Amino acid sequence: MPTRAFVLAVACALLAVSLYAQEGHPLTGTWAGDWGAPGGPRTHITVVMNWDGKAVTGLINPGPDAIPLTTVAVDWATWTVHIEAKGVNAEGRLEDIGSYHRRIVGTWSQGGAKGDFKLTRD
Repeated sequence: MPTRAFVLAVACALLAVSLYAQEGHPLTGTWAGDWGAPGGPRTHITVVMNWDGKAVTGLINPGPDAIPLTTVAVDWATWTVHIEAKGVNAEGRLEDIGSYHRRIVGTWSQGGAKGDFKLTRD
């Protein structure tokens, strides 16, 4: 039977490993979801975000028609996120923050259209 000191040492080692494994900025990653007016057609969106050490950068719908993000801001007190790109303005709230597959849910404006959106980190 293991000694109490051995069990404590193993528990401390596991805690250290779990702390080391935490990812960086909570927005970093690939987010997939959709947006649209309630009851209307939905448009699939993919948003890739990365923390570069100073700011969150990224793209909406990576590929030949990608839209670079121009502004990403987080209000840490309320976990709200503001995203801007050419022709796009989105305001959302981070949900299920403790999960790797956290979500951003809010309102999305693109061109002259406005609706709700939901993104889940893959």
